[in-house]
Amino acid sequence: MDAREILREHLEAWRAAGVDWLPRGSLHLSLTTPQTDSAKPTKVPKPSTATPLSPTPPVVTNAGSSLGSTPLVSPPTGLSTEARRLALDTLDREQVKGCKKCGLCERRTQTVFGVGNVDCDLCFVGEGPGADEDAQGEPFVGAAGQLLNRIIEACKMQRRDVYICNVVKCRPPGNRTPLPDEIASCRPYLVEQLRLLQPKFICCLGAVAAQTVLQSTLSIGKLRGRLHPYEQSQVLCTYHPAYLLRNPAAKRDVWEDMKMLMKEMGRPVE
Repeated sequence: MDAREILREHLEAWRAAGVDWLPRGSLHLSLTTPQTDSAKPTKVPKPSTATPLSPTPPVVTNAGSSLGSTPLVSPPTGLSTEARRLALDTLDREQVKGCKKCGLCERRTQTVFGVGNVDCDLCFVGEGPGADEDAQGEPFVGAAGQLLNRIIEACKMQRRDVYICNVVKCRPPGNRTPLPDEIASCRPYLVEQLRLLQPKFICCLGAVAAQTVLQSTLSIGKLRGRLHPYEQSQVLCTYHPAYLLRNPAAKRDVWEDMKMLMKEMGRPVE
C-alpha cells in the first residue's frame, strides 16, 4: 500500500470519528488512526499542507496568507453552526487576542474580533475599533454603530441576523485610518473569518474595508453602486456610518446602495 492510500485511510478514520477539518501545520501530528490496544500507528511522510477531511474541497482564496504557526484550514461547505462558532472562537482566542504583529497591540485595551450570526447571509465589514469598541470588545457599539443598527433595521433585519467585524482588530490611536502595515498584519484574520462564515453577501463600510476585501486601489466612490465577486460571496461597498455622521447628505447614497443589496438578497425594501 503506497503512502497516498495510507493517508487516505487515516483521513477516513478521522472523518468517521467526527473530525471535519484540522489546523494547517499540525496535521502531521494527527495522521495516526485512533489507536486500540492491539493497533499501532502507521508512520507516513509529513505532508506540506493540511488536507481537508471532507469530499468538498476547501475554499481557495486569491490572497493566501499565514496566520502564524497553525492557521486554520478553510472549512468545507455545510460545516455545522456549532463547529463554525467553535472555529471562529479558536481563531479569536488562539490567534487574535495575543497578536503582536504590529504596533496597534501596544495601546489596545482589548482586541475586537466580531459578533453576530455565524450562519449569516450578510456580513458587514468596517475599518477598525473606536474608543467604545476598544472598551467593550465589540464592533460598532459607539455612535457609528448606533447608525449602523438603524440602517440594518431599515432593511427589515436585526443586528442579531447579521455578522459584524472590522479589518483591523485593535484600535488605531485617535481613531486614525489604519496604516498599510497594520492592515496587512490583520488581513489574514479577516480572510479566515470570511472563509468560516461563508456569507452570501458582504457589505464593506468605507474605503479601508472595500479596498482590503477586494484588494483594490479604487476609491469608495468608484467601488460603490454595484456588486463585486469575492470567492463565493457578492460584495457591496458603501460609505462608513462614521462618514455619514460627518456628511449627512451621503445617507441618501447609502440607502440606495442598501436597497440594491436587499433586492439582490431577495428582501426588497421601500
